Amino acid sequence: MTTFVDRVELHVAAGNGGHGCASVHREKFKPLGGPDGGNGGRGGDVILVVEQAVTTLLDYHHSPHRKATSGKPGEGGNRSGKDGQDLVLPVPDGTVVLDKEGNVLADLVGQGTTYVAAEGGRGGLGNAALSSARRKAPGFALLGVPGTGGDVILELKTVADVALVGFPSAGKSSLISVLSAAKPKIADYPFTTLVPNLGVVTAGSTVYTIADVPGLIPGASQGKGLGLEFLRHVERCSILVHVLDTATLESDRDPVADLDAIEEELKLYGGGLEKRPRLVVLNKVDIPDGKELADMVRPDLEARGYKVFE
Repeated sequence: MTTFVDRVELHVAAGNGGHGCASVHREKFKPLGGPDGGNGGRGGDVILVVEQAVTTLLDYHHSPHRKATSGKPGEGGNRSGKDGQDLVLPVPDGTVVLDKEGNVLADLVGQGTTYVAAEGGRGGLGNAALSSARRKAPGFALLGVPGTGGDVILELKTVADVALVGFPSAGKSSLISVLSAAKPKIADYPFTTLVPNLGVVTAGSTVYTIADVPGLIPGASQGKGLGLEFLRHVERCSILVHVLDTATLESDRDPVADLDAIEEELKLYGGGLEKRPRLVVLNKVDIPDGKELADMVRPDLEARGYKVFE
């Protein structure tokens, strides 16, 4: 069963404003005591709010239709209708709100950040509020205004300091599992990782978050493999770490070629990724051939200006 969802289409509708009331005050010996119709209540808003405890958009995948309550109509005796309740929808940190055309409406980063996705309608005025010197007892009231609504797309972009990038099976999940307390699925086949894994690393007094994202293959920037889902989660990271496999069994691959292929995809994707600082990790050097290959490619990588770790 799916437990991580990072893109949903949400259908939101704010509450309608309540209608105003047309009423005339009546009591003994005062057959026409003047207008006393109350105003209608305001409709509730639909509000998205960042909640750190929420890590996925799964709830909205299962129930994408969300509606706030409408305002109540006004009543006689100058009683205003009750306002509708706002509907507050918690979303993960790093959620981007888009319209159907793909235009960004809001970028929600940081605990408590809010965005009003649909605005409640104004309540209609009752006849008491409409009376004037020229029209002392209007026999009508105003209708409430309908709330706004429509479809918005929510996209989650992981908020992490460091992103591990590399080909499938390069060892990114193994690396994050020893650096942090994260427990990703690790196996010896490509695309074991299907969703981003986040870990918190404590190095002395420094604490930072690290993201292990699904493996990248040539053509990822056009959506090949898990490309676009992967690249979206790299956008917010401050630094990129290339995890290069020095023990690959594929004859047409080597660490430098892998690095070039991934760099090309990052460049094609855009989003400022080509300007991020980079480190290189030569992985699987515990395998005898891996150590030899690491020693061969290290000078080439250092000549390009990369800091290289094994």
